[in-house]
Amino acid sequence: MAIRVGIVGLGMAVTPHAKSLLDLKDRVEVAYAFSPSAARREKFASQFKFKLCDRLETILADRSVGAVLILTPPSTHLDLTEQCAVAGKHVLLEKPLEISTARAERMVEVFSKKKLKLGIVLQHRFRPAAEKLHEILPSLGRIVSASAMVPNWRPQSYYDQPGRGTKARDGGGVLLTQAIHLLDLMLALAGPASSVTAFCRTSPLRAIDTEDIASAAVQFANGAVGVVDATTAAYPGYTERLELAGTLGSAVLEGERLTLQVKGAPVEIINGSTSGGGGADPMAFSHEPHRRLIEDFVDAVREGREPMVSGRSALAVHALIDAMLESSAAGRPVAVEPTE
Repeated sequence: MAIRVGIVGLGMAVTPHAKSLLDLKDRVEVAYAFSPSAARREKFASQFKFKLCDRLETILADRSVGAVLILTPPSTHLDLTEQCAVAGKHVLLEKPLEISTARAERMVEVFSKKKLKLGIVLQHRFRPAAEKLHEILPSLGRIVSASAMVPNWRPQSYYDQPGRGTKARDGGGVLLTQAIHLLDLMLALAGPASSVTAFCRTSPLRAIDTEDIASAAVQFANGAVGVVDATTAAYPGYTERLELAGTLGSAVLEGERLTLQVKGAPVEIINGSTSGGGGADPMAFSHEPHRRLIEDFVDAVREGREPMVSGRSALAVHALIDAMLESSAAGRPVAVEPTE
């Protein structure tokens, strides 16, 4: 029997979710799609033939709705997820969890106490090349270096939407909004970070109160070191890159293209797209990782287990980003708070 879900938020982020839900129509039934904006409901309806509603209460009051996909700005997440928890709904939440780690932790605890599932849309973990890298990770030996580069470009039109790029609405800049995906994957592969020394700045390109340039040296709990280099000022936008070096070999992930080099073995290349939202169109990527993430979330609800990207597991990348911003402001190394 298909699980019935409601969609809350019909802005830019909704398209890959809607396409994924159509792919999963035998397992997931969209009961309602909601936005308080009539214009957004109308635009969404021109692309997708899901039932619309103009009140959140319609979704919350329908006992047949088992889960809610929340795709709204970060500053709204705590309030919306708490309303869903009170109504007994599982939630799949667009990243980040919230605009501050304190609010994110509060959210995670609410769902834990209610024994409800909270999944986070950090879909990079579901890219085929990333899954392959996770599978062969032991063949690289002990990881000694892990680095992430996110050379994105966003034009002024991207920041013209009211509140975008501000602490009040988004909670942060390039780290919390763009780089969070690759940083989450880096931590999932290399393990938690223990300390950082960072420099975060706002370029003269735009008038925002968050960082659009961020660089850091990172030390990991297992002794590995690496760097983070993230920006939305790299015109016209380039492919993000994750590099892992181990005692037995190395791996380079460029977008969805993976190159493996293990000592004594031939080079192995898993081909995939090297584009993916790094340029002026942030939605220029395949929805397949979203589909796989939603499928895992639905299975988690059915099986009574935690989703692969749970709210609690996503706290690690928030802790890393917090430490980077604190280090930059203080001008010194900062310890990364453990989240387990």
